[in-house]
Amino acid sequence: MTQPRVLILSGYGINCEEETAYAFDSCGAESRIIHVNDLIAAPEKLSGAQIFVVPGGFSYGDDTGSGNALANKMRHHLWAELLEFVSRDRLVLGICNGFQVLVNLGLLPGGPGAGEFGRRRVALIANCSTRYECRWVELVAPVANSVFLRGVTSLQLPVAHGEGRFQAPAETLAELEDRRQVALRYARRDEAGEVVAAAGEFPANPNGSLNDIAGITSVDGRIFGLMPHPERALRLSQLPDWPERRALAPELDWTAPGPGRVVFANAVNYFS
Repeated sequence: MTQPRVLILSGYGINCEEETAYAFDSCGAESRIIHVNDLIAAPEKLSGAQIFVVPGGFSYGDDTGSGNALANKMRHHLWAELLEFVSRDRLVLGICNGFQVLVNLGLLPGGPGAGEFGRRRVALIANCSTRYECRWVELVAPVANSVFLRGVTSLQLPVAHGEGRFQAPAETLAELEDRRQVALRYARRDEAGEVVAAAGEFPANPNGSLNDIAGITSVDGRIFGLMPHPERALRLSQLPDWPERRALAPELDWTAPGPGRVVFANAVNYFS
């Protein structure tokens, strides 16, 4: 299998780059973490990667809005290189703060044509609870053309954000639904243990996102942004009910794959 090269952005306030690199490397990739200033100084390094990742954190302290300052820096110094990158058969992933960066840049949701990139058409704003939400959530994956979610119907992942409420004008929201760009929705388990829609209810929908949207994809499925953190659910032992699982099945290996691993494995396998 070809070992894809992953370039993971680091910088002021980003704090999930190490976990994200470990997640990709454990799935067979070759990851490199690069500071945003170093990438601006040598933008040709982007062209050598197959996967570009903007990980979670609080870039620039979210002082001008979550992901906004980093998005502006990338737009002013790396926009031509980013457009060239997404025009090729490459993948882009934005997790939490990285998702906010991608929507502020206008790389998501994009549109059917390359000319749609660069327009901010959706937003991720302050949670309805007006506080930072850190909890595990249930997710469902609608039928979407996402490379990262191939074979996935549901997931359990943690969220950790203060500004994750997905908002968009009615027209844009309808386009996302029609184009099957909604990749993940918040869900909950009913009394029978079945995964059902969150229907906007807190805490199943932790932030008040329209249509329970937790993640979206580009039309071609190669750019993906999500608020939950798959890198924090890489192993089964990271799940909140791990002690109960281990008590019921002592033979369980603590290194067994967790639900978040599929996101990284699918990206790596895309280049096999």
